[in-house]
Amino acid sequence: MYSVTKVIHFCYGHRLLNYQGKCRYLHGHNGKVEIDLAAPTLDRRGMVRDFNEIKRSIQGWIDAHLDHKMILCKDDPVLPMLRKLKEPLYVLEANPTAEGLAKLIYDETKRRGFPVTSIRLWETDHSFATYQP
Repeated sequence: MYSVTKVIHFCYGHRLLNYQGKCRYLHGHNGKVEIDLAAPTLDRRGMVRDFNEIKRSIQGWIDAHLDHKMILCKDDPVLPMLRKLKEPLYVLEANPTAEGLAKLIYDETKRRGFPVTSIRLWETDHSFATYQP
């Protein structure tokens, strides 16, 4: 099995509903996502997938949808005010935890046809969540 990993950095804000720690407040992160792809054979170029292709597609999606956005649950009571102020938002069905964001990025990577095996989302330099089916 061959594998490659592409690392993408982005900034985002969020908060967690029904949570008693500091993350119940609006705050931001300098996130890092590690996208792991794997294949049993290499393509005609000798690659699992071209790093530039991953960057264009997945980083393009992250830049457009998550980077410098406030990522919130659809039930967050601050949403109407932020929408009124035309603040950049990305709204999820559930709490925007590191685990949930890792799955979101996994699903989008898979939907775009990449042979993704796992996603690691680093929320801080010391804490990350992994999603792999």
